[in-house]
Amino acid sequence: MSKTSNLVSALVVACTVALAAPAVAAALPGPASVAVQGPKKHKAKIEAKADKTRVKVGEETKIKGSFADLGGQESVAGAEPVVVQQLQGGVWVDLTSGTCRPNGNFVFSLTFSVRASLTLRVYHPETDLYVSAVSNLISVVVI
Repeated sequence: MSKTSNLVSALVVACTVALAAPAVAAALPGPASVAVQGPKKHKAKIEAKADKTRVKVGEETKIKGSFADLGGQESVAGAEPVVVQQLQGGVWVDLTSGTCRPNGNFVFSLTFSVRASLTLRVYHPETDLYVSAVSNLISVVVI
């Protein structure tokens, strides 16, 4: 056999193998892909505001708000976590936390020991029932 016919034979074998490989791979049993999906998570809305946006050092202000279920679950039992956070150097830092029932209200009492202009928010982390949510920004000046 000549070099040309050997080359042609090698190309024919290579093409045959390349064309047959996907068919063989499709026929082989692969790992079973099981997608287990839990119940769909509901959207929530957090609203919050400070009863005093200007306080003296050591004076109490209350952050009042509500946790609304946007998924139509009126009878969800249990409580969901809510966290008051402060923006410090571009990072949200937890100040205090508690729980709130869906379609319920919450109140946090806060005092500050230094003069500052603060940016706060209320955050609900993602849970088994709800996706995460944040409130509007709350500005508090401590004089």
